[in-house]
Amino acid sequence: MSHPASSSTSPADEPRGAHGSAGGSTVLYEEKLTPAWWMWLLVLFAGLVAFVALAPISMWLAGLAALVVGGGAAVALVASTTSLVVTEDSLQVGRARIERRFVGEAEAFRGDDVRRVRGPELDARAFMNFRASVGPVVRIRITDPVDPTPYWLTSSRHPERVVEVLSAHR
Repeated sequence: MSHPASSSTSPADEPRGAHGSAGGSTVLYEEKLTPAWWMWLLVLFAGLVAFVALAPISMWLAGLAALVVGGGAAVALVASTTSLVVTEDSLQVGRARIERRFVGEAEAFRGDDVRRVRGPELDARAFMNFRASVGPVVRIRITDPVDPTPYWLTSSRHPERVVEVLSAHR
């Protein structure tokens, strides 16, 4: 079993146990899918490219472009952060939400298995929530008879913990 490329985590990346209340329902698991530290290097690189491209024309314009491009990339990176929240009553991945009674079996995948389930075995009807800086994924079956979505496939830094929480609280 291999592990994700980046093993660095921040406190926001750590899974949280049962706590709080979300609409009257206890939160059993919560994970923020924040960008890895190395993604911020891409933001710096984008700003640097803008600076180098315009420096021969005007240093002032190059500095402004670097700030605008780097700032825009930083905003896009922060805006791409999503959450995975499991409560007693629902499962929420990003803005998608489903009642727990329609949540079936969950499976965790790491390493080469991730490539397989995100590639050749992927069902086009599935709900997908992938993050470039988060390698492992969880496949969660959907049992709602009127929903054509067979499963949700989402990135998670702690896929085994997600499976454990979903399985324990059916």
